[in-house]
Amino acid sequence: MNFHGELLLRIVLAFFAGILLGLEREKRHKPAGLRTHALVSMGAALFTIISAYGFTEFVGLPQYGNMDPSRIAAQIVAGVGFIGGGIIFKEKNRVRGLTTAASIWLTAGVGTGIGAGMYTPMLVAVVLAIVTLKLDRVIKRLGFETGEEE
Repeated sequence: MNFHGELLLRIVLAFFAGILLGLEREKRHKPAGLRTHALVSMGAALFTIISAYGFTEFVGLPQYGNMDPSRIAAQIVAGVGFIGGGIIFKEKNRVRGLTTAASIWLTAGVGTGIGAGMYTPMLVAVVLAIVTLKLDRVIKRLGFETGEEE
């Protein structure tokens, strides 16, 4: 596979990873569902690809100093935290949207990892995230309370 094919594969995989994570939220009628998760994951992948490969012609030029591509990934974390903060609501004694905000944050991490070419760890992260999002149902069926609000 050529270089551009590899980058396209990363974007497509990030898209599908976001869809997988968003499907669970969508099924529960949460404020951020399939489309939001897919867009966040793809956006994170795109920014990671841009960070890693978009400025190679400037590397080593004295006027640009020491370039650090990881700075864009750090900004993804901060930016997605801002999005997640907008999903969290407090109603009287209840907090709602915290799990959805966390899943958005994780989805950005998955997109960032896929953008960096870390396919296997990101696949494991998606599977574990889906298991985690379904854990409360399993625990409630066993007769226990999780203490978390959805």
